[in-house]
This record gives sequence, structure tokens and C-alpha cells, in this order.
Amino acid sequence: MDLMAHILVQGTQMLLVLALAPLLTGLVRKAKARLQRRRGASVFQPYRDLARLLRKEAVLAENASWLFRVVPYLVFAATWVAAALVPTFATGLIFSWSADLIAITALIGSARFFLALAGMDVGTSFGGLGSSREVMISSLAEPAMIMIVFSLALVAHSTQLSTIASVMLAGVGLRVSLALALVALLMVAVAENGRIPVDNPSTHLELTMVHEAMVLEYSGRHLALIELAAQLKLLLFLSLVACVFVPWGLAPVGAGVPGMALGLVSYAGKLAVGALVLAVFETSIAKMRVFRVPDFLGAALMLGLLGTLLLFVSGIL
Repeated sequence: MDLMAHILVQGTQMLLVLALAPLLTGLVRKAKARLQRRRGASVFQPYRDLARLLRKEAVLAENASWLFRVVPYLVFAATWVAAALVPTFATGLIFSWSADLIAITALIGSARFFLALAGMDVGTSFGGLGSSREVMISSLAEPAMIMIVFSLALVAHSTQLSTIASVMLAGVGLRVSLALALVALLMVAVAENGRIPVDNPSTHLELTMVHEAMVLEYSGRHLALIELAAQLKLLLFLSLVACVFVPWGLAPVGAGVPGMALGLVSYAGKLAVGALVLAVFETSIAKMRVFRVPDFLGAALMLGLLGTLLLFVSGIL
């Protein structure tokens, strides 16, 4: 009976991230519209967009290979698994042993790799342009992410998210190294999700696009899966920040239904605050040139490296 309850809670988390991802995107868009003194679309508009795309026929280029057809499913599956592994409202779930920061980083990198291949598969100029920019960004974002993982591992002596959240809840005090890791993680999250100032998710100017340039040839259900994967990725990084640096409200191991309900309310509040902060940040800053992105991610890499070195030196002393 306990096993069935654990499986039910884990399945609830998997369905929860899938259901909340479009709502989070709609909330960010609505907040940005209100900050720009516009009415904006409904927060449920992303659900309607996905439903409309799923009803449409997928049109494929004549020279598209089997890889082009398979990539949307691979990207969606990898991103959904990564997002479902991050503790959202409870820790110690049945699959918490696999909720490892290194595994999540690998899943995100795998999804990016296949999407870049799909962008080059058809042979369009914009697809190749977007893929090359995506690979350039990932070559700096992934080392920065690894440095952040090392910083957290030195504090919690583990890379499992449930363990890290438990250590943070127990109290580690104010540390400069963790502040550096938090800033680096936020910078990596902005770059990974193609948000301003690295990329503009709502742009239609081909010369400035990164993510959108790779998916120009997709349509129908394939485009719906890619859009949903992008929304899941945004939810993933906000959940990661909430789990590691703001773990208050997470239901501990063995918590009952009231603890789980409190965890759900706390998680929803964290997502709402994160969406509002992201909307304010994107409204108050302009998009940078593509050639400035390496400097931006280089700063994130240096911050992560400094945090790791500070923890390593303090551990020796």
C-alpha cells in the first residue's frame, strides 16, 4: 500500500509540472503585458495554442530525414523527465534517487543536442544559424552549470536534490559562495530558456533568433511538443531555484496529506513570484547583441568557479 501511495505522489508530480508549464508561460506573458500598460492575452492562452497546434497537420520538408520527425518526441521526453525529477512540493519521492543535478544537466544537454541537429537537418540557412548559436551558448552554459553543481555538492556532500534541499532546510547560514552560485544559476537559466537579454522568445526577426530559428520548419503536433518542452524547461529552472535556494514549504519524507497540500500551495506561490520577477526583469532590460552573450555566460562561469573555489578553500582551512 505504501508503494502505491509513493507511486501516486510521484505520478502527481509528473502530471503537475506538465499541467503548470503552459500556465507559467501565460503568467509571464500576462505580467509583461500589464507592465507595458497593455491588456495582454489570457494566462490560459498557451493551452489554446497547444490545442490548436495539436489539431493541425504536421507538414514536413521533402528532404527531412527520420531524425527531424523523431526529435520533437525526444526533446519533449527528456525535458519532461528532467522537470519531473526536480522536487516541487515534496522531497524523498520514490524516484528521488535519480533526481541528481548531474543527470538533470545531462538530460537538458541531450535535448539541446538533438534540437540543434534537427535545425541543421533540413538544410535551411536560418536553421543552421540558430543551431550554431545554440551550440555556442551551450558550450558556455554547461560548464557554468557544472560549476554550480560542484558548489552545491561541496555544501550538501551530495548531488541529489532531495539531500540538497534537506541540508538547506536544516540551515547552512549566509555564504558568499551560495550567493555566487545563485546568481550564476539565474544567468544560466536566462540563457538556457532563451529569455531577454540573451534571446527574445517573442521575436520574429530571423537574424536575431536563436531557438526560434531552429524550429521554423516544424508545424502541427511536432511544433506543439517543442513549444511544450520549452515551457517545461522554464518551469524546470524555476523549480530548481525554488528547491535549492528557497526550499521552505517542501513536504518532508513521510508527510501526510496536509503536508503535501501545504507544499503544493507553497510551490504555486514560488512559481507566481518567479514569473513576476522574470517579467519585471525582461521589461526593464534590453536584448544584448549576440556577440555579447559569451561575455554574459563567461561571467556566470566565473561566478560558479569562484563559489566552488571559496567552498573548497574554506573546507581545507
